[in-house]
Amino acid sequence: MEALTWLLSGVVGLVLLIAIVGPLVAPYDPTAADLAFANAGPSLAHPLGLDSQGRDLLSRLLSGARSALLGPALAVLISVVLGTILAIVASWARGWIDAAISTCVDIAFAFPSIILAILAAAVFGPGLLAPSIALAIGYTPYFARILRSASLQERVLPYIAALELQGFSAVRIGLRHLLPNLVPLIAAQSTVVFGYAILDFAGVSYLGLGVQPPDADWGAMISGGQLALLQGNPAESLSAGIAVIVTVVAVNLLGERLADWRSGGSRG
Repeated sequence: MEALTWLLSGVVGLVLLIAIVGPLVAPYDPTAADLAFANAGPSLAHPLGLDSQGRDLLSRLLSGARSALLGPALAVLISVVLGTILAIVASWARGWIDAAISTCVDIAFAFPSIILAILAAAVFGPGLLAPSIALAIGYTPYFARILRSASLQERVLPYIAALELQGFSAVRIGLRHLLPNLVPLIAAQSTVVFGYAILDFAGVSYLGLGVQPPDADWGAMISGGQLALLQGNPAESLSAGIAVIVTVVAVNLLGERLADWRSGGSRG
């Protein structure tokens, strides 16, 4: 692996570690406000300063990483499971079942995932779960289409025919033999989609339809710091925005490199 790939892996790993332990190592309560020190600048006690409510920005940034990544991770996990099931069923059954699934997938592509997330949050209320499920529905056609194509290529290989001749059931072949061969592709594509999911979820939170105040979330921090930004105090929006950008870029570049590595390995 190249040095850049290792660097990207380190950045993604660090962000994931922060999401796991961030709330535990935050130096202050991320929801504790003190209006007397609103928008105070950086200091030894508060390295990033305080927000418009007098809350420690570093603590909110560390704590907000969990919700900023948990929602997208849930969306990707659900969409991978649904997309894989649809892909394997379509490639194995073929005929009208394959045609029906493919048609539904094509129709689903007409609905942007971010719009589905906004509608779900508006109907079921803001929070973490509703936007995550809506994003998952939006991403499922992407996985279904890619994995169906890969499944069809695997379906015609000699080892599948050999397993069928031995009397193995379709379910056993699909789960124990076909699915493991799709795992590298699933991992590469999941990484790429995870980056887009972080961006979409941050957009939902920015609109006030995700995690609700006073709980910390990167998208909500960008929105909450807008007024302070216009008043010459960009720390809240800037720190959360940089966190989102760095994470999304690192995840997407790593996903693309994993996809290229897989393609190169497949050709080899």
